[in-house]
Amino acid sequence: MENEINDNILSLINKTPDSLMTGVAERVKQRRLEKDWTQKMLATKAGISLASYRRFESSGEISLRSLVMLAFALDMTDEFETLFNRKTYQSIDDIIKANQLKRKKRGNKNE
Repeated sequence: MENEINDNILSLINKTPDSLMTGVAERVKQRRLEKDWTQKMLATKAGISLASYRRFESSGEISLRSLVMLAFALDMTDEFETLFNRKTYQSIDDIIKANQLKRKKRGNKNE
């Protein structure tokens, strides 16, 4: 029930796990086509099976390791370096606290 509620809420903002996965698969496919590579060529360069790659293009389903291997084959690894890297803030106070922590070089001596 809880998962169903979460899926319904996510669908209201047009972001669901499935839509994100298929979006990534579509972008990988576009990079492949830009390079004029076949599915088999990319799968071979990435070191994954052709069946796994075909399933990925059609459903978005793939292991993280295989996705990283595809990124290496497509020379797109920089995107993984920034994944989950951006901080999110709830208020201006959070931003101020984060900036203060950046300036603070040492912890308290009493701690």
